[in-house]
Amino acid sequence: MPASTLPKMAGKVVRRQDLLDASSPVSASDDESDYLDSDEPRKKRRVRQGSTDESSNDSEEDSEEGAEEEDDDDDDNDEKDEDEDEEPSQLPPKAAPISAVFSAPSRIRPRASNDDKAAQKRAIDAAVKAIAANGDDDGTAPEDPAAAAAANVLAAPTDPNTTFDAINVKPWLVRSLSNMAIRRPTAIQKGCIPAILRGHDCIGGSRTGSGKTVAFAVPILQAWSADPSAIFALVLTPTRELALQIYEQFMAISAPQPLKALLVTGGADMRPQAIALAKNPHIVIATPGRLADHIRTSGEDTIGGLKRVRYVVLDEADRLLTAATTAPGDEGSSGSSSKGKGKGKKGGDSASKVGNGSMLPDVETCLGALPPPNKRQTLLFTATVTPEVRALKTMPRSADRLPVFVCEVETHAPAIPATLRQSHLTVPVTHREHYLHTFLSTAHNAALPAVIVFVNRTSTAAYLHHLLRLLGHRVTALHAALPQRQRTDNLGRFRASAARILVATDVAARGLDIPEVALVVNYDVPRLADDYIHRVGRTARAGRSGEAVTFVGQRDVDLILSIEARVGRPLEAWSEDGVNLETRVTKEALKLVGEKKREALLEIEENREVGGKRKRGMQKLRAT
Repeated sequence: MPASTLPKMAGKVVRRQDLLDASSPVSASDDESDYLDSDEPRKKRRVRQGSTDESSNDSEEDSEEGAEEEDDDDDDNDEKDEDEDEEPSQLPPKAAPISAVFSAPSRIRPRASNDDKAAQKRAIDAAVKAIAANGDDDGTAPEDPAAAAAANVLAAPTDPNTTFDAINVKPWLVRSLSNMAIRRPTAIQKGCIPAILRGHDCIGGSRTGSGKTVAFAVPILQAWSADPSAIFALVLTPTRELALQIYEQFMAISAPQPLKALLVTGGADMRPQAIALAKNPHIVIATPGRLADHIRTSGEDTIGGLKRVRYVVLDEADRLLTAATTAPGDEGSSGSSSKGKGKGKKGGDSASKVGNGSMLPDVETCLGALPPPNKRQTLLFTATVTPEVRALKTMPRSADRLPVFVCEVETHAPAIPATLRQSHLTVPVTHREHYLHTFLSTAHNAALPAVIVFVNRTSTAAYLHHLLRLLGHRVTALHAALPQRQRTDNLGRFRASAARILVATDVAARGLDIPEVALVVNYDVPRLADDYIHRVGRTARAGRSGEAVTFVGQRDVDLILSIEARVGRPLEAWSEDGVNLETRVTKEALKLVGEKKREALLEIEENREVGGKRKRGMQKLRAT
């Protein structure tokens, strides 16, 4: 490179080698500084220095003069080679010509020696001790960002001193659980699995996301593997989506064995279900409404296998055994649909026939088709243990029956995990949609991978589905007004992150395990505090962190007070650094959301699907 094109500092030409040399310790003499700042090529400077060195011999001078002549002939090449490493100033006498060798840097990191590893380990231990020594005043260590990030991928709190082998789980089940990344039992699993294997009826109460499904699936599968008869166990659950999730978990845990499981839920044709039920599968997972329809309308050849059931499980037992809680037209946790029912129809669960939201009549019908209580084990599991659930313990029992085993984990603690941040946001009722759009569009919330927005009615869920889609959000919906196939597809899209926001009624409030959910928004305040616990339990599961925000209107104050009393701590006011929602709504959202709101209502009125397409299919003609 010509000297004129090199960068200059203080009137001097600056070379890369000069900068490198300047960073190393050198003598401070003026002569050496003048030597370093010289514009002459390095080899020429070395030749001049060698000619004035009295200690150099004649052979060295001859080689230096030869090098000078070579430099004069190839001056351009010397300038191009200025970035190469400087050769030693003294060469051995009569040295052979040295060929230039360029070694590319290796991409393989050199393996550290044992001494380096030991030193690194000592440094890490010293850092950990320093963190512990510099903790907060209350004795807790300051939060480590790496530890906080690792907390989001940890499983539910487990006992490090207990394994599944220690609680008498068969090796094939231990291997199957290990393949599912379940290597140590949680508290509810450690307490319930041995008791169920001993033959106790069981009441299991634990927080959401603590592994209750594994707590009853493992002992049932272990007992079935010893005597694979049919129908061996019946699992009743309030919603279709939760029934599907339990079915998938049974199939995953029992993968090494030829288990035959059957899913019996509403929204599907009853004839194939009746045929499969008559073939006596090993495990039946059902919603009580559809199974009650089969019991009422099918013959003994179809439901006769239920007389041999050895285990009956009521998952979310508080919802199955509770009295009426929802008004007609509201969508509760049953997931039932009021659309056509009957033999051979794709109807919903018959719980909607009651009209008051209670599943208890259908549950009683299902239990009436099973063996008497003294000939089967009854297992109740829930996150909120109610008096109806505890009533199993006070029921009369024969003398040869073992007592009911009750395992309530952390019932003395608040029902909400400590990793869940709860807050409320005061919004005017007339502009609730504007605040929702602005809230979901903040920098923090827009970066979250999955968000669930809970509402109280199916009509509200359909409306928000249309509105948020028009506002540019990736959204899907889950409620009882949708056909079962579309409900399954929408939930699959949300699990696969094809949709970032799920607008749902309480059909999604129980049991669904979606680890990516980082935020739950209560667009409508739930009417019961227990429903609030199940809603916010969709996040902060298995030791992860999460956030729940509740929109509070003018008439929701009493409901919020009851929720705070139930969870044991107040809801703090929501805030985000640099965000003023009221200002953003006034400046940005009022006009935009108002326009899209009219479009969404027009799409619903014209019976259009989300996205503007008309719904397909024949519509029933009504007599006028």
